[in-house]
Amino acid sequence: MKQIILLILTLVLLATSCQNEKQVSITPTLEVYADSLFQVSIDSNQIAGGAILVFKKGEMLLNKSYGYANLELSVPMPSDGIFFIASVTKQFTAAAILKLVEDKKLSLDDNFTKYLEFDTKGRIITIAQLLDHTSGLAQADSKEEFMQMTFDEFPQKLMVQLVEPKDFLHEPGEALIYNNTAFVFLGLIIEKVTGKPYEDYLQETFFDPLNMSNTSYTSNTKVTKNKVSGYGYTPKGMQQNDYLNYNIPYSAGALSSTTEDLLKWMRALHTGKVLSDPMYQSMINPNKLNDGTTVSYAKGLLNFSNYGHQEIGHDGGGFGFLTVTQYFPDDDLYIICLINTEGPKGGDFFADKMTWKLLDKKEYKKVELDFDTNGIEGIYTGQTRNTIQTLEIKSIENGITRQTIGKEKIDTLKTYIGNNTWMDGNDKITIKNNEYRIDKIWNYYILKKEK
Repeated sequence: MKQIILLILTLVLLATSCQNEKQVSITPTLEVYADSLFQVSIDSNQIAGGAILVFKKGEMLLNKSYGYANLELSVPMPSDGIFFIASVTKQFTAAAILKLVEDKKLSLDDNFTKYLEFDTKGRIITIAQLLDHTSGLAQADSKEEFMQMTFDEFPQKLMVQLVEPKDFLHEPGEALIYNNTAFVFLGLIIEKVTGKPYEDYLQETFFDPLNMSNTSYTSNTKVTKNKVSGYGYTPKGMQQNDYLNYNIPYSAGALSSTTEDLLKWMRALHTGKVLSDPMYQSMINPNKLNDGTTVSYAKGLLNFSNYGHQEIGHDGGGFGFLTVTQYFPDDDLYIICLINTEGPKGGDFFADKMTWKLLDKKEYKKVELDFDTNGIEGIYTGQTRNTIQTLEIKSIENGITRQTIGKEKIDTLKTYIGNNTWMDGNDKITIKNNEYRIDKIWNYYILKKEK
């Protein structure tokens, strides 16, 4: 009997030893790699600090902070530093709207003017089109408008007045142009429908039930333990971030959080603990443009193939911070990176390094050109996020070049994948029928060929 017990204990210890060995073989290697990436960036003054979390198949592979939360006082980054997450806020706003749809308080097909007074000049713009950036609404983003909103008590409401008289960027549903205005409107709609401040509704609906105690609407006056300061990189050294009235980004980007709170959120969202399955599927699966074109932005979240791996997530940036949240469902992998510096190395830089340390990057397969590219040469013009863009396409041997008019840089598109389509990284460019179409994941632009 004793021999049997000893045998069982030996097998248990052996199994435990093997399991620990497996963990040690992955985590330290990843940690050493992350340490080197962050240390080089901190030593070269490209970032003040940051935090990164990698969670795969129920196991925490990496959860670490680096550098400084405050440079002036030489305060090291705490393990639970609270960062401004900017546009990562949008997924919370989208989930809040879908929760109200679930509760039958509104419909995705509703014209948004049912809840918010606004002259659309006869256009019907649905709640869904606000959520996926296809509304065509103009933006209030000039320096003069920003200063006007900075010193206003309710800049989110002032934004409605500033945008209303402007021309639309495009007709609703014809293109996808990333639109902060639309998400500010969604916050106002949440307040109208619930009768509660936007931040209170999120606190009651998401933050408290999920025990996200370090996530909140960012404040310039509230004393918040472990709140991280933001900076901007310049060749001459770091600079403090500019003052921001957080009611300007509002429901488009005013939240602050930690890596661990964001992991709680993402795991809850993607495992059915936040929304019903129909609403979750609506949130992560993009709609199509009016002409049936498939896009990559769903509702507050991207959903696209990142070099062969499905990725669902969102970035954020501004006023001293660059953030990224990534979920790879097929690999059950979560990567969250928060950086307190606007500069050459944001959250996406470090997150991408971790991604391709863990996953196999599958380059797009190049095929031989199957048409005469002389037929697509010409000048193409159309609306992009910040401006009217004009570029020139030229035919060269076995390919084409593109050049934005007014700029010296000339790109050669090298990765042809068939059907008049090239890949540039994960961007997809299709040129046919006198149109230059580019799916930039965050935006889908259509430039027309000039006659």
